[in-house]
Amino acid sequence: MRIIFINRFFHPDHSATSQMLSGIAFALALRGHGVSVITSRLRYDNPKTRLPARETLNSVEVHRVATSGFGRHWLVGRAVDYVTFYLSAAWALFRLVRRGDVVIVKTDPPMLSVVLWPIVAWRGARLVNWLQDIFPEVALALGIGRRRLGRLAFSMLKSARNLSLRCAAMNVVLGDRMADHVAGLGVLRKRIRIVPNWANGALIHQVSRESNSLKRSWGLDGDFVVGYSGNLGRAHDYATFLDAILRIERSPWANSETIGADTSLNRSVQRRIRWLFIGGGAQFEELKRAAEREGVTSVLVKPYQPEELLAQSLSAPDVHLVTLRPELEGLIVPSKIYGIAAAGRAAIFIGDANGEIARLLARSKFGTTVPQGDGAALATTIQALAQNPAIAAEQGRRARATFESHFDLSQAVAAWERVVQDVLVKP
Repeated sequence: MRIIFINRFFHPDHSATSQMLSGIAFALALRGHGVSVITSRLRYDNPKTRLPARETLNSVEVHRVATSGFGRHWLVGRAVDYVTFYLSAAWALFRLVRRGDVVIVKTDPPMLSVVLWPIVAWRGARLVNWLQDIFPEVALALGIGRRRLGRLAFSMLKSARNLSLRCAAMNVVLGDRMADHVAGLGVLRKRIRIVPNWANGALIHQVSRESNSLKRSWGLDGDFVVGYSGNLGRAHDYATFLDAILRIERSPWANSETIGADTSLNRSVQRRIRWLFIGGGAQFEELKRAAEREGVTSVLVKPYQPEELLAQSLSAPDVHLVTLRPELEGLIVPSKIYGIAAAGRAAIFIGDANGEIARLLARSKFGTTVPQGDGAALATTIQALAQNPAIAAEQGRRARATFESHFDLSQAVAAWERVVQDVLVKP
């Protein structure tokens, strides 16, 4: 028996789905499981790159299939990339899979299980859907396909997708609300398993303000830093960020700077509020241009940081922002929260107060939630933390404790081993 993962991106690619898959695949192989991965030869951030067609990485057999490489910035080109991956991955799976194998299919590209589950069934293998998001509901929530023809097409896609979920031996989801949504599609509860995403606590840890050379090189020493790290895409809201930035910059309170207690030095210091945005995405450049138009001076923008600097980059902020549009709750769970917790940092969630991240923050007490669109509430929350940095520090300690108990790589690997064992045992 072998475990076969299928996703469009894999190590050394650094996209979120690739990192989650790569970490689990390598860890399972290290524990003695036979692991193969079917993926593309592309990198998410550079579609012109062509990775080796076949190699073994950390005991994982990697089969990279040929696809087009138009990239994500052109909608038609992206669709062609998807179709060519469907065809190439299906052929590779047909050649590789054997009776008794466990085939774990992710959701990049969307609807991948619809294409692959007939092959899995024919070969006598077991299908596991690893749902990072739920399509086409995500597209509909983002305003795509709302015309009559689009609704008809998505209705047909939903029917095929639902069949692939019901026929799977297991469907792995990221949280309670996603589990409820999948159950509402007619999938038996015994075929739904919640396995949250994770971060690597050995790689990402808290770096103190005094020893953070990256933060110092960015000129943020002595500031109270509000951070956003990762993808800022269509599922996220930046208008609330911008509103809060402008309110703080233009307030008399900001002109006199923040007075906060530096507990490490045991004295009061002046701490200016700075905003640090690290990453990319469809709305990243929009936020940057909007800040420039408004003459904002407190925002610093940096690209994605290499893996070896993640601990420093995630520790640079005193508090992190996480956002998800309320209409996407139950369809997506932002995975950046786990890296934030690993770095021992507080979080502010902008979105639904009954959302997955909001529930986590309320339950574990390492952050708070602000409604989307309420820039005044976000500004007030940040000002309160800047004036009382000990609160943010305590929330950060709770974040790391929560991470170590629930969201480290070791917990995720153990959960995935249980999924595989259950799938092999249960009819």
